[in-house]
Amino acid sequence: MYLACNTFIMRLLILFLLLHADCFGQQRPNIIYIMSDDHDADAISAYNKKFISTPNIDRLAKEGVLFTRAFVANSICGPVRATVLTGQHSHKNGMKDNRTRFDSSRITMPKLMQQGGYQTALIGKWHLHSYPTGFDFWKILPGQGLYFEPRFISMKGDTSTYHGYASDVITNEALQWLDGRDRGKPFLMQLHHKAPHRYFFAPLKYIEQFHNKTFPEPATLYADTAGRGTAWRLQTMSILHDLKLCSDLKVDPKYLMDIPELRPDSADIVYYNAIFNRIPEPGRSSIKKIYEERGKLLQQLRPKGNELLKYKYQWYMQDYLACVASVDENIGRVLDYLDKNDLTKNTLVIYTSDQGMYLGENGWFDKRWMYDVSMQAPLMMRWPGHIKPNSVNTNMVQTIDYAPTILGAAGIVVPAWMQGIDLVPVITGKQKTLSRQNLYYHFYEYKADHTVLQHLGIRGERYKLIYFYTVNEWELYDLKTDPDEQKNLVNSASHQHIVRQMKEELLRSRDQYDDHEPAGELR
Repeated sequence: MYLACNTFIMRLLILFLLLHADCFGQQRPNIIYIMSDDHDADAISAYNKKFISTPNIDRLAKEGVLFTRAFVANSICGPVRATVLTGQHSHKNGMKDNRTRFDSSRITMPKLMQQGGYQTALIGKWHLHSYPTGFDFWKILPGQGLYFEPRFISMKGDTSTYHGYASDVITNEALQWLDGRDRGKPFLMQLHHKAPHRYFFAPLKYIEQFHNKTFPEPATLYADTAGRGTAWRLQTMSILHDLKLCSDLKVDPKYLMDIPELRPDSADIVYYNAIFNRIPEPGRSSIKKIYEERGKLLQQLRPKGNELLKYKYQWYMQDYLACVASVDENIGRVLDYLDKNDLTKNTLVIYTSDQGMYLGENGWFDKRWMYDVSMQAPLMMRWPGHIKPNSVNTNMVQTIDYAPTILGAAGIVVPAWMQGIDLVPVITGKQKTLSRQNLYYHFYEYKADHTVLQHLGIRGERYKLIYFYTVNEWELYDLKTDPDEQKNLVNSASHQHIVRQMKEELLRSRDQYDDHEPAGELR
């Protein structure tokens, strides 16, 4: 009864706003939300020019606004996607980890957009186990999806294989939907790329472009992480120890079988063969020939320790950035389509990733942590006539804000149960700052990939407090003097007043967002 009444009231409010907008002749914007997977901000030249040039993604920053402090609330694929749909933290939307099935009966931002007169589409990675709802059209990758000859599940429930590379095929489907859309309605399209998610595999032209490049090493690549706490000791995301030579770095097993310390296990060999067998010829042979250089080098030099880490880091970056290049190319295709079809002026384009990604910092790959490397994500928005070109926004924003922002841009009432903030006032210049002082974070998934302990915490303007609650270990970082988060100040005598203050703020944030795990007071 309550839900039905609430839904009826919501529809009346939406209708009122739509009629109000029509009276003043306002045209509601189309909205394209583009999200890649594991795309770190440092792998975008608008943020950092050291690694790669991404001219198409950079267009959005040049013609719109770039956020320098955009963060996620739970740095892992499925839960981030659920926060975008619901505007709620994981404990509220029910999607705490990648193993959970998202409840598609929930009211979500796309459903509210539909009720508000928008046609909606979702194309690409979904990764929420249930089928999408709230979309007039959807076509999704099963699970993580495949890079070559990808399979897609359609709205009919059937699964088909598509010829080509995932980034290209996802964009093809998106442009095809745009061509066939109902032109009498505004649209929301969520375009979700698989790249550059592990296991990193780019098309031949980008492998050729990147395989001989050398990239600067992060200052902490070879850092001694001993004594950094239980979570650091248990993690399994080391480039040296956990990035697989065959499946991750495409080294042919034949070059490793006579090197005991590098010999792959059977699972790594099976995956190597499986991913290569999906590549049609002649591309497969050409790619294998390029990667032979890695195998021959290992067979000749038999590197160990930091020497091996040096090579693995470079190969990781080559493959990862080659995947990023495929995403950038395809974003260019979407922006060109908008230009050619007179859609640019009235379309809000949002680009982001589902989280950041370790690019060798601490000797790691992957994400999950509350540390800024994985908690921070790229975010840029372009909306001609509303967002000033070449804008830079330094507010701390979070993925729970994206649903309210999309609804706000469409002139649709943001429900009170959404925990995020509508960013339209700050991107349009009507408001300079947000009232929120701290960002709340909670990571739940342990004993799955990479063995990162559960933790929660808050990020303020200067300090960050993290609590690994299953082992009762705290960490405090001064983000001004230690942006790499290398020095835990929780036991520093001169910082105990900050520790107490941040613990009080954490309790307030936990109460504000109604999170009851872990139960009881935080010691």
